[in-house]
Amino acid sequence: MKGYLCLFILLVATLQLAAQPKVYPSSFTVAQDGSGDFNTIQEAVNAVRDLSQQQVTIHIKNGVYREKLVIPSWKTKISLVGESKDSTIITNSDFSGKPFPGKDFTGNEKYSTYTSYTVLVQGNDFVAENLTIENAAGPVGQAVALHVEGDRAIIRNCRLIGNQDTLYAATEGSRQLYQDCYIEGTTDFIFGEATVVFLNCTIKSLKDSYITAAATSPDQKYGFVFIDCKLIADAAATKVYLGRPWRPYSKTVFLNSEMGNHIRPEGWDNWRNPENEKTVLYAEYNSKGAGANAKSRVNWSRQLTAKEAKQYTLENIFPEWKPLQRK
Repeated sequence: MKGYLCLFILLVATLQLAAQPKVYPSSFTVAQDGSGDFNTIQEAVNAVRDLSQQQVTIHIKNGVYREKLVIPSWKTKISLVGESKDSTIITNSDFSGKPFPGKDFTGNEKYSTYTSYTVLVQGNDFVAENLTIENAAGPVGQAVALHVEGDRAIIRNCRLIGNQDTLYAATEGSRQLYQDCYIEGTTDFIFGEATVVFLNCTIKSLKDSYITAAATSPDQKYGFVFIDCKLIADAAATKVYLGRPWRPYSKTVFLNSEMGNHIRPEGWDNWRNPENEKTVLYAEYNSKGAGANAKSRVNWSRQLTAKEAKQYTLENIFPEWKPLQRK
């Protein structure tokens, strides 16, 4: 009888334990020396609960992480936080035209712009802080460092390093904020369809070319908005355009930004298609520095009035999302 009682108590305890909700970790640590939970960032991402409803922080110790990192759509609410932005580096070197190991999702046997990324973010509510994301392929054509498709992405105090097509702010429904970041590249190195605000960022051109190539859709009220940014250049870059339209309804606006003398007086290019001049929205307000040549800009761009400029607030651009409120 005593044996049955013990078995019954054990069974009840097991059932009670099974009934308790599973506790999922809210943080992990990645360290290459084995002192963390994982040695690679991808392992940590894979360990996050699918469709997480809590923000999960992945702390990354200093080191050079040679990974092609993917945050898939079902890995939501992930924060990658580096130990320091200069010494926590995620790097890869794929580029368009490089032989692909097998075939990619389109059946191609070579990498394309869309598969050349070092980091791909498809999950919503992604945050990256205090780290460097680099495509080290060099000046070999399209080679994306960071490719973001998810909604409500925040990149804060990060370095995005590459040449052509460094940052792909992708998908029409995506909202993205880049705050206190350093972004460098050559041609169209900030491009895509998303609605994006660059706040207090430093943008460095490495050669004579174009900074932005927005592909804003006709249904989007805002495209790329640069607020309180600084445009600088390598010594090799002396004739740089603010942007050109990847698609006809491209929208790009600079507000209260400092522009070096590498910015061409005309400012904007129509990508060899005068019809684009009828549909784009290229505008500035209170540009400063040697590159702020308001009177010399192309006549199909605009200088905003103070009243118009006041519409470019985070509240208006990102309704129902408050990215500056830290969680």
